[in-house]
Amino acid sequence: MDLKSKIILIYGPTASGKSNFAIKLAKKINGEIINADSLQVYKDLKILTARPCKKNYQKIKHHLYGFQDGKKIFSTGEWLKLATKKIHEIRERKKIPILVGGTGLYFKTLVEGLVKIPVIPSSIRLKVRKLQNVLGQKKFYKKLLKIDPLLINKIKSTDTQRSIRAYEIKIFTNKSITEWHEGTKSDFKKKDFFKLIIDFPRQDLINKINARTIEMFEKGALLEVKNFLKLRVPEDRTISKAIGISEIQGYLKREADKKSVIEKISIKTRQYAKRQMTWARGHMISWRKIKSNNLDNFLKKF
Repeated sequence: MDLKSKIILIYGPTASGKSNFAIKLAKKINGEIINADSLQVYKDLKILTARPCKKNYQKIKHHLYGFQDGKKIFSTGEWLKLATKKIHEIRERKKIPILVGGTGLYFKTLVEGLVKIPVIPSSIRLKVRKLQNVLGQKKFYKKLLKIDPLLINKIKSTDTQRSIRAYEIKIFTNKSITEWHEGTKSDFKKKDFFKLIIDFPRQDLINKINARTIEMFEKGALLEVKNFLKLRVPEDRTISKAIGISEIQGYLKREADKKSVIEKISIKTRQYAKRQMTWARGHMISWRKIKSNNLDNFLKKF
């Protein structure tokens, strides 16, 4: 299998071993790794976000890990710009870029391009949300299809967030969100990508998540969260949504014991992994799936 001209994308649920697999693959094919995880870009939480350790950095060159201040807003568009630049730099060095992570939206924008919709004024966003709240989702959805018939069969009637987003875009720009998407292009061609999804058996993944949560505590997750809370990062920032912060905060306040905190974090992480695979089923239909127990056999091909 010749991957020398490819940009390799590796997606998988949290704790599926995709980072270690990416390192092994990079060694085989002379690659460098680019982060595609929206939490691992931040420098503030290394343990809770399971960011690769320095030992891994020494083995293979890693990019876009732990460089962003958690207090600052970091958008998908900013990641795309930096990732695109890194891909070109790696290729210029005659090496192979390997993007690895669990943020589906990052991969989607890289492959399909980023929709450059104008910023919707907060007054309009608030107005649309109030309308949806008053009408209820069923009536709101019918009203959406009246002003934007192009959305028929494009957005589920029960999808509140996407319905609201489509409505505010239509009334502000006078263009359907589908028209904005049609005018979007990636910097790369579809044939440039080699796309992989790590498919992990559910029970095995649950066991790995449970074990990793315990390991996080052994590595110092309590102290990490304690130090993070001192930074007073706004609650609306992406890093503040990292699984484990609120649970460990409860432990530090003596509102919960260690065993129950570990259990809560494990459950939330399993729920997140399920959402990641749901995303894959909806947005990554053309991606090649590799069973977790077949990763070593895959590497033997190189």
